[in-house]
Amino acid sequence: MAFYSSAITENFDIGETLGVGSYGRVRMVREKHTGEIYALKILKKAEVISLKQHQHAIDELSIMRHIDNPLLISFRGDAYDSRYIYILMEFIQGGELSTWIKRLEYFSAEETRFYAGQVVLMFEYLHSKNIIYRDLKPENLLVDQDGYLKLVDFGFAKVCYDRTYTCCGSPEKRGHGKPVDWWTLGILMYEMHAGITPFFDFDPMIMYKKILNGKVSFPSKFDKKLKSLIKKLLTYDPTKRYGLTKSGELDIKSHNLFGEDWNWTDLEDRIMPAYIKLEFQSRDEISYFHQYPDSPEPAEEVPEKDDPFLIW
Repeated sequence: MAFYSSAITENFDIGETLGVGSYGRVRMVREKHTGEIYALKILKKAEVISLKQHQHAIDELSIMRHIDNPLLISFRGDAYDSRYIYILMEFIQGGELSTWIKRLEYFSAEETRFYAGQVVLMFEYLHSKNIIYRDLKPENLLVDQDGYLKLVDFGFAKVCYDRTYTCCGSPEKRGHGKPVDWWTLGILMYEMHAGITPFFDFDPMIMYKKILNGKVSFPSKFDKKLKSLIKKLLTYDPTKRYGLTKSGELDIKSHNLFGEDWNWTDLEDRIMPAYIKLEFQSRDEISYFHQYPDSPEPAEEVPEKDDPFLIW
């Protein structure tokens, strides 16, 4: 790991990879003086710049510095050198929600409601700060030691007061404003309960056609209350989509899916019992994460004259 910044290697022991992305990876690191464990996102600066994604990285850092919510990953600091951008975050030990969906095959209606409710609170907080997330998917939701969710990866998030016209996100994510976040919640809820996304197809072009068609088919055993809310969230016209009408998030929070047995305050206070139960042998155990091959080659260096991060 000697090719990383000396400031990083002097202060942290670099551990295993927790996740990989288009421009880098996230590693577990241990602070040498305190023994505290963190997650370190390491972006390859040359690739970010060559693909003209540097503004996304700048936006990500800016947003992470200004958010503070127990359902969002906590920012601990950042650094950079000629090869990499480093983002230090809290370490979440329970792995990706996608791993749990695959392990369990699908979530019950009650489990889906519990985790969907947390995403509602995440978006309610972000939207109150005029931040749109734009990339909700199970891989971007980590399970913490208490079985609650943490939203991670703000690479596509953006401060937006109305609409933005940049193209981003995964194939089933569309729209450019707060409506897109509520659309993706509908996608996530369907996937949690059915084990597959509503518009899935191995052929991307067929998938796009299904999305544009806007018609969602539900398995016969699909929970009726979930089905009702998902239809409201996957409404093709953004102006009629739940979360964007005059009542805003209250339309979602007052839906009969969240009935008399539901308490939003208990969820916010984290006293509602979680469904995923985690057991760890040690604080640095990463058994709930996938194993990834190492990246032995150093990233390409970026000359100072070509580095937009130095100006920022």
